Amino acid sequence: MPELPEVETVRIGLEKVTVGMQIIGGDVLYPRTIAHPQSPQVFIQGLQNATFLLWIRRGKYLLSKLSLATHDRPSWLGVHLRMTGQLLWLTQDIPVHKHTRVRLFFEDNRELRFVDQRTFGQMWWVAVGEDPEQIISGLQKLGPEPFSEEFSEEYFGESLRGRKRSIKSALLDQALVAGVGNIYADEALFMSGICPMTLCHQLQAEQVQRLRAAIVEVLSTSIGAGGTTFSDFRDIKGVNGNYGGMSWVYGRQGQPCRICGQHIERIKLVGRSTHFCPRCQPAMK
Repeated sequence: MPELPEVETVRIGLEKVTVGMQIIGGDVLYPRTIAHPQSPQVFIQGLQNATFLLWIRRGKYLLSKLSLATHDRPSWLGVHLRMTGQLLWLTQDIPVHKHTRVRLFFEDNRELRFVDQRTFGQMWWVAVGEDPEQIISGLQKLGPEPFSEEFSEEYFGESLRGRKRSIKSALLDQALVAGVGNIYADEALFMSGICPMTLCHQLQAEQVQRLRAAIVEVLSTSIGAGGTTFSDFRDIKGVNGNYGGMSWVYGRQGQPCRICGQHIERIKLVGRSTHFCPRCQPAMK
């Protein structure tokens, strides 16, 4: 599933090419992709003649603020890529892929195409006067953004204190910190020297400090690399992310650790593949 760096990479790309562009039409090829409103026809009608003002990322959600000449207040377009969703900026003459779910049309033969093989991705149109957080209910459950002032050492330490779950499990909880998923949880734990099986309440203040800094660092590095492509992720031009070749542990099971040479191990933890170096990330006793 695309995580914060991948979604941010898409947001940056969309900001560059769509802001100021007006939607002149569209087509919903797979109605279940539309989470709101219930009617795909109303979804397209709501977006017709709307102009993109800006794109925002909140956790793994994408939100675009839209303007209409007939209203002085904005409407919104929401997108969640889920596991395999891709937003591609294409020309309309490119053949439509069988997994294409939604098409939005613009002048000069351009279109924004939502392609999603597993069909878990969702899109929302939020009408003028409606609150995106009330329509896209998942937004209400998100914790602070990793790059925000709210994600402070004090907040992080207090949130982990007393929890008797593994730190890997905690990092996957979007209510703790928004946007971190399986890849970057593994990477941040390696960078901070913490075993993923360590229980939250066992962490010392210095470890919490290191882990918070590692989360920010690895996410920043991956954004700079255009995210990670291990299966389906592409940016809006269809280009793979480059972070995978730089990863410390994720996807490198059986390969030597880049620091100590020990073989990277892979286990199942809270139902997710978890990668770590047993020497650099020793289990706590």
